[in-house]
Amino acid sequence: MMALINKKVAFIGAGKMAEALIRGLLSSGAIPAAKIIASDTLFKRLATLKSKYKIGISDNIGAAKKADIVVLSIKPHVMQDVLLEISPFVGSKQLIISIAAGITTASIRQKIRNAPVVRVMPNNPALVNAGITAIAEGASKGNLKVAQTIFNSVGETIFVPEDLMDCVTALSGSGPAFVYLFAEALINAGLALGLNALQAEKLSIKTIFGAAKTMVCSGLKPRKLREMVTSPGGTTLAGLKTLQKAGFKRAVLEALRSAKARSIALGKLLNR
Repeated sequence: MMALINKKVAFIGAGKMAEALIRGLLSSGAIPAAKIIASDTLFKRLATLKSKYKIGISDNIGAAKKADIVVLSIKPHVMQDVLLEISPFVGSKQLIISIAAGITTASIRQKIRNAPVVRVMPNNPALVNAGITAIAEGASKGNLKVAQTIFNSVGETIFVPEDLMDCVTALSGSGPAFVYLFAEALINAGLALGLNALQAEKLSIKTIFGAAKTMVCSGLKPRKLREMVTSPGGTTLAGLKTLQKAGFKRAVLEALRSAKARSIALGKLLNR
């Protein structure tokens, strides 16, 4: 937690990810509420966060002026407008951290020329402290450590070259939605086979949770675990053959390729 001692952190954009990070930082003891400030276009949202977490609130410029670390927790399509707004008030002693998909550090530096920039890609499970966040290499060790400390408060972190961030966006950024879709498919299949809604939902969600926990805790590779469950001539093998015949792995690959392509396209559109 040394990386955040006496630092003031501003969240420009106070959506669900910003709230998860605020909650994580406070619950981990990394920083007191008095050192956190948030801004957002919705005052009602700010009032809720202030009441709930006892943090400070401000407009974008006020937040940028007061902070040592500015977390740009905003949607990609508003990034350029926000950067133009705050750039006169950001200096070389501050650190900018961006969670916006597709927006490169180079694009941010074009608008904010003095402050160092770290680009990160968190994911939805950060909302329950189970996130995995990719941090783009290229910044100083000290600034990377600051970003790691912030995002470790909502899960785990990994460092990757920035030119792989579109891949990360596709895999871990979009990946949770693909898992949720798989859960929906299991539930619907359970209903079709005769289970009631409560039974199908609980069995499906707990199956996915248990399988994920087994992969994390057992130390075994997914392939080995799959082989352990698959008996010759058994029910699992029958189901796996059907998935293979339907092109399950190919569909997953194509889904990630589509998500990556969209991330690249957004980057070309927004990095200007």
